[in-house]
Amino acid sequence: MNILKKLIAPLGLLSVLCAIPSMAQIANRVKFEAPSAFYAANAKMPAGSYTVTQPDADANLLLVESVNGSHAVFVEFEFVSSNTPHSQTDVTFNKYGNLDFLGTISVQGQDSEMRITPSKVEQNAAKAAAPEKHMLSAKSTG
Repeated sequence: MNILKKLIAPLGLLSVLCAIPSMAQIANRVKFEAPSAFYAANAKMPAGSYTVTQPDADANLLLVESVNGSHAVFVEFEFVSSNTPHSQTDVTFNKYGNLDFLGTISVQGQDSEMRITPSKVEQNAAKAAAPEKHMLSAKSTG
């Protein structure tokens, strides 16, 4: 009986920790329209319609894919907490000169966002100038 009591607290804590990453996941997909070309990881993506999915809920990888399937790339991300839930789903880009880089993805109702890990190309661009951030409305579909 004492062993059971000793295991209850650690198992409860473990179950809570396992649930935390799932709180800020993309339900099924996020869709957005990119009016101009942008970089996602080290891939240059042309202007057009895109979907973002998280194929594996246990991995911090997102698949950014053009709707027509001609361009796709996996990007790494990290969760970043915010104080309040997001009022809408959006995609933020970091602009350096005339180059846009996928920056963050926020999903309506969630109190965290997914910050895309900067690529080497973006890191080099950031050495020369501070980013100008701009946001596009997106749609989260379930």
